[in-house]
Amino acid sequence: MAVVVLSKIGIIGGGISGLAAAKQLAEYNPIVLEATDSIGGVWKHCSFRTTKLQTPRCDYEFSDYPWSLRDNSTFPSYTEILDYLNSYANHFELFKFIKFNSRVIKIRLAKDKPVWEVAVQTNGAIQWYGFEFIVVCMGKYGDVPIIPKYRKKKGPEVFKGKVMHSQEYSKLSRDKSCQLLKGKKVVVVGYKKSAIDLAIECAQDNQGEEGKPCTMVVRTCHWIVPHYFIWGLPFYMFYSTRFSQFLHQRPNQGTLRTLLCHLLSPVRKATSKIIESYLLRKLPLVKYGLKPDHPFEEDYASCQMAIVPDSFFMEAEKGNINFKRASNWWFWEGGVEFDDKTKIEADLVILATGYDGKKKLRALLPQQFSTFLEFLSGIMPLYRGTINPFIPNMAFMGYVESVSNLHTSEIRCKWLARLIGGKFNLPSVEKMVEQITTEMEIMKKTTRFYKRTCISTFSINHTDEICKEMGWSCWRKKSWLDEAFSPYNSQDYA
Repeated sequence: MAVVVLSKIGIIGGGISGLAAAKQLAEYNPIVLEATDSIGGVWKHCSFRTTKLQTPRCDYEFSDYPWSLRDNSTFPSYTEILDYLNSYANHFELFKFIKFNSRVIKIRLAKDKPVWEVAVQTNGAIQWYGFEFIVVCMGKYGDVPIIPKYRKKKGPEVFKGKVMHSQEYSKLSRDKSCQLLKGKKVVVVGYKKSAIDLAIECAQDNQGEEGKPCTMVVRTCHWIVPHYFIWGLPFYMFYSTRFSQFLHQRPNQGTLRTLLCHLLSPVRKATSKIIESYLLRKLPLVKYGLKPDHPFEEDYASCQMAIVPDSFFMEAEKGNINFKRASNWWFWEGGVEFDDKTKIEADLVILATGYDGKKKLRALLPQQFSTFLEFLSGIMPLYRGTINPFIPNMAFMGYVESVSNLHTSEIRCKWLARLIGGKFNLPSVEKMVEQITTEMEIMKKTTRFYKRTCISTFSINHTDEICKEMGWSCWRKKSWLDEAFSPYNSQDYA
């Protein structure tokens, strides 16, 4: 099939990264291919009725478009975030670039020229596009759910109730989700943010004498946080300032600083212990067997810290949410069974087991490039969290995490726009691989969950290096005191 649409820049996905890329690359009139009928990504298609942002508004905004109520300390709901994203897209006239209901089904490299050919399905018809450069903004979440594997006759086929992934649940309307949960014995598999939200919705829909409790199957406990204050101090003081991140290793730090980090390791451990002591006092983690076996720092360093709603343990106290810690589980006809030979009866099992973003990419990219999507360690090799050294003329947004994914996506899009505009050149493949490997080794030393590819403990340094390549000043504050002790956010890079 011949290519019928040619453009310099193609952007795949209309979530936060896709919108940031469209804004920064607007001078090239990019074509944004969005598979659904709306923008918003996971906020639109993977949210529940109780889903809220995990950070304050001021930590989740574009540098040139602050929230109207940015000092509001409450966490906005997913509908408020969607309103914000739509307002942003309208303000900067981004909708003119977006082609809705346009699902990318195949990407290939042209044989006779350096152009990516992209097959796009729209209303059943397939059309081919040609792009000089592609920005992949499909992200790690959504589309391809992770479904646990079971032994023979231990899977959903033997269960007489209903099994669904949280992705399927997120598609339900408020009324249908209430109807699904009400009066049912529900098991939620998982203990991260989606699982917690699901358990709360289940408890809300099962109040009163006829209500049934929800049971959370917890395979790995992670630290959860009630709010962003620890012993009366703002949380950012512990991890989100230059001073606090000075205690942690970072790429290209030199021999002296490596020695200092080693000498200061007791301070890092003490910081983690201080936070843990507060959480154990504030939350009934020991009572319910939910105290993690690893330090708090490991969850923060892997972007797995979750804010728990006030009602979560209130519902547990009322008996509406129960917990079962288990590494292995499977189905029996009446519910779920565990390796300690206990069983839980269930009418409905919801799998909050996450998504496989790399599988989604492998299905699109040519085989000769899909093999480069991850190192042997399982980490996706991305220079500056954006460029795979082995895949030409293609960038990836939303695959390296931080505390504020919107901020990191936007600053990388600014960097990418200047790269495409010829303001600077990439280093050699060898130098890029060396940088990626250095970051990977730091993640490995910091947390056992390093495969999540999170830069939260050296996020300021990561942005500093991006600024240097763009020719910007790294120090963005008005005074050295602010530089040392104030948190960084997107407004510092406006």
